[in-house]
Amino acid sequence: MSFCSFFGGEVFKHHFTAGVYVCSKCNHQLFTSRSKYEHSSPWPAFTETIHEDSVSKHKERPGAYKVQCGKCANGLGHEFVNDGPTKGSSRF
Repeated sequence: MSFCSFFGGEVFKHHFTAGVYVCSKCNHQLFTSRSKYEHSSPWPAFTETIHEDSVSKHKERPGAYKVQCGKCANGLGHEFVNDGPTKGSSRF
C-alpha cells in the first residue's frame, strides 16, 4: 500500500486490510496496518512506525510536529501532542 500525497487525501483512510504502508515517493516502509487507527483528518493516523527511522519529526509550533518520510522527507502530515486514538478504539 503506497501512501498517497496530501492533495488527493488519504486513499487508504478506511482501508484496514493487513499490509505495510510505504512512502509514495521512495517506497520507504512507514507503518503497518496493525498500528493504523480510525481518525477524521486527511492524513494517515498510526501509533508506531516500522523502523526507528521510518519517519522524522520537526517541531513546527508548540504541540505540533511536522512528520516526514525518514528517507526522502516527503510530507506525511502533522502530529499533535495529546492527540491520538481513544482507549479501545483500535480495530485490532
